[in-house]
Amino acid sequence: MAELLIARNPDPDSKLPYLLRVPTAGGLVFRTSGTWPRTKALYCHPVDAQEWPAEPEIVERVPLVSCARTGAAIDVIADRRTERRSQIVHTRARGREMVFWQSPNTRKQARPQVRTPTARAAGTEAELEILVDSHERYAYRFTGQQVRTAKRALSCGDYGVEVDGRVVAAVERKSLSDLVSSLTNSTLRHAVAELATLPRAAVVVEERYSKVFALEYVRPALVADGIAELAVRYPGVPIVFTETRGLAEEWTYRFLAAASTWARDEAVIASRIPGAESELGEADPAPEPATAEVRTWARSAGIDVPDRGRLRPEVWAAYRSAHENRSGSARSQSSTQPIGGSASS
Repeated sequence: MAELLIARNPDPDSKLPYLLRVPTAGGLVFRTSGTWPRTKALYCHPVDAQEWPAEPEIVERVPLVSCARTGAAIDVIADRRTERRSQIVHTRARGREMVFWQSPNTRKQARPQVRTPTARAAGTEAELEILVDSHERYAYRFTGQQVRTAKRALSCGDYGVEVDGRVVAAVERKSLSDLVSSLTNSTLRHAVAELATLPRAAVVVEERYSKVFALEYVRPALVADGIAELAVRYPGVPIVFTETRGLAEEWTYRFLAAASTWARDEAVIASRIPGAESELGEADPAPEPATAEVRTWARSAGIDVPDRGRLRPEVWAAYRSAHENRSGSARSQSSTQPIGGSASS
């Protein structure tokens, strides 16, 4: 059974009296100030695994049920009745990169990359670009949010976001009648299977789940069983009932904003945890923009383009160059503010 090990720090000059060894990614070692985050979050200073002593003075051995990385945190579940759950969180505090060890009682003091949502989704510092499938009719407008939309031919889903030229998340929108018809003719199964190939995806339904059992033209149990089967077969693609179209639009915005923030942080976090693999490897390349979108951009940039027909190759080249420069600038700014790391101990 895997164990979380806490030993005394043999370095007499360190202000952190303990060493913490976490059995993930080949074994991570931190200097820390306590043996468990009982009343407050414990600051952790990551060090090289070689700093773990050859003959450590073990203070505590904690048998574990699970120890796995989830985004910016390592979730630790102990095999005991009390004080079972804790997290080792890569975050920023007081303008510095920090790592904290926290329990459910202390997690509010060091939440990973989360701020209390107001009008703008947590983690978004600028206008969010949401891709809208070119076949989507009566698309969400995301009125009142810091969003710009762009029509693209998405390989799956109705709305998506891209990071570094790759689609990292998508949402399939369904009305209740849409959901029922696509379930009964099996098209939803194929759609969810395609969504499952993306790093993050979901299906949002513009109705309450209770309305499934008020259906008259199809057996409610058939629909309920179909939803349950998809949830079990594709656990990474939740089916969310939001009661109204307005709430579905709000949920879609916040899901895609959170996915965008997660994807930008993911590669950085993975690089901070030795042996960890990023979940972005399977992301699809971003689709080409629609001709109408490029035409509108060209006119706003002062480039003369015809009202109809194909655009000249140099217009497409100018569009790609402008958007690559914008993305590169965003990546450069992001790289100066890494998510995980350490502070001096």
